[in-house]
Amino acid sequence: MFTKIDALQEKLNSFRPLPKNTVKSLHEQLVLEWTYNSNAIEGNTLTLKETKVVLEGITIGGKSMREHFEAINHKEAIDYVEAIVSNDEPFTEHVIKSIHQLILKEIDSDNAGVYRKENVLIAGAEHTPPDHILLAEQMTALLKEYNEFKGHPLERAARLHIDFVKIHPFVDGNGRTARLLMNLDLMKTGLQPVVIKAADRLSYYEALDKAHTLDQFDDFLLLVSNAEEEALNKVLALVDSSGSANV
Repeated sequence: MFTKIDALQEKLNSFRPLPKNTVKSLHEQLVLEWTYNSNAIEGNTLTLKETKVVLEGITIGGKSMREHFEAINHKEAIDYVEAIVSNDEPFTEHVIKSIHQLILKEIDSDNAGVYRKENVLIAGAEHTPPDHILLAEQMTALLKEYNEFKGHPLERAARLHIDFVKIHPFVDGNGRTARLLMNLDLMKTGLQPVVIKAADRLSYYEALDKAHTLDQFDDFLLLVSNAEEEALNKVLALVDSSGSANV
């Protein structure tokens, strides 16, 4: 599953350093698409163009303040994730809570960055998250498994997402936080951040539930692998005039 990813990554590395303006335009597009899709998965009704306008500081009539804050907060969370990567800071529970605090800032201050103190269900999912009294133990185990993981970097990032959502440590914002954590890990290992598209929401949820209830991870790994391949090809299409189809 990862052979194509490794080949594309090796090819991209051969073009480094990448052109400055190319990197800038790719980054602006990534932040917009990542923010739009991640929020849309969770029910935010801002369109892609409306999300762009909100990130530019303009208010959209007819849209709730929560939806505006969800876009603004997500952009700030991306900025924080990128700073963690740039500074090569370790992955810790403090990082997890800080990302979540940004996601819920001005939306739910009482629960922002705070593990839940009650039990919850995931709407539409077969899996039931653990009792809240087990969260400290399970989050410690999540960090331990992450640090001891020996497989491919993309698999580690995907498993981090799967395991985090299975624990569901916060009352809200777990999905957005999970996707930010997955991309944080991908970027720390030199891979491209991926965008899980809102249009793929059903297959995304089904793959997660399959992983959580049956310990079958291939569907989710394939979804992330395809998204990574798409992200790498997007960069290569701009920096390699010969194209990337032959890799």
